[in-house]
Amino acid sequence: MKFVAILFLTMLASMSISAQRPRAVDTATDASKATPAPPPQTMKAKYEGGVFGHSHTMDGTLSFDDTNARLLFRKDGKEVFFIPYKAVNSAFADTKKKRPAAATVASNAPYYLGLPFGWIKTKVRYLTVQYSDPDTQVSGITSFRLENQGLVDSALYALARKSGLEPRGEIYVKKRD
Repeated sequence: MKFVAILFLTMLASMSISAQRPRAVDTATDASKATPAPPPQTMKAKYEGGVFGHSHTMDGTLSFDDTNARLLFRKDGKEVFFIPYKAVNSAFADTKKKRPAAATVASNAPYYLGLPFGWIKTKVRYLTVQYSDPDTQVSGITSFRLENQGLVDSALYALARKSGLEPRGEIYVKKRD
């Protein structure tokens, strides 16, 4: 008798489950639809690595040098390196969650008291660029840490437009002939 009751309740529960409805697709996330505001000509950036000869992270400014058709990184007002617009093959906005240094120190301190400092994370936003310079035969992938998502989106859109990149989902790529 117990078996029949369990079987009956199982069948009753399975009949009450309805099928999922299809969800509406949000087309606003497609890179081809969104048109962000134009970026400032110069913006604060942290170089994270990827350019040959510049292996250390650096704080500086990233600017669009339209006169010379290049993306320019400066530190203390001096040019450090540049990437020509024609050398950019693809670009995308990247977001990573990182634990701040203060949270790491607090979670390892002897007076920790069991507080969840290890769970504290912040979003870090990057402009990532893949390039291949035909003049110097140098290629690589570099990333620049920018202040906020709006700045990353506008810089990405401007770089894609100036470099002749086309949207493919959430990234921009240069189509080859």
